Amino acid sequence: MSTIRVVRGVGTAPTEMASYDAALAAANIHNYNLVTVSSVVPADATVEEVDVAPDLGPAGNRLTVVQARETTSTPGERVVAGLGWATGPGPGLFYEASGGDEASVRESIRSGLDAGRDLRDWEFDDEQVALTAAEHEGDGYTTVVTVAAYGQSESLF
Repeated sequence: MSTIRVVRGVGTAPTEMASYDAALAAANIHNYNLVTVSSVVPADATVEEVDVAPDLGPAGNRLTVVQARETTSTPGERVVAGLGWATGPGPGLFYEASGGDEASVRESIRSGLDAGRDLRDWEFDDEQVALTAAEHEGDGYTTVVTVAAYGQSESLF
């Protein structure tokens, strides 16, 4: 059985991309080439929240993820990125959302999960939501990420 780890990060840096990289570093997934997938949890996977990702393989490898991210450069502005997942004895779903406040992002995730369940004839018996939030202070950019990392990384070659 494979494990999908949900990790979070916040980063601040002088450029938008550097703040994204810093947020990935805070989650310990900054040394991988992230490949985003469309949010289906394989039937044989488990989903667990962890503080930071463990070592998932050599730097430069491909890492399959579902990610939510939000960036701002406006001082005092709040950013939120979240993932929700619904699982059961078979396949499951991830839905991601981002924005400026926790309640709206949480509601968007829950609405997405409801709609996704309605499209499938699968059994769901658990639902979780993980949010990452921060307020931008000072100069530069702040990025928040919530990422579901699928298993171990794999070589690009």
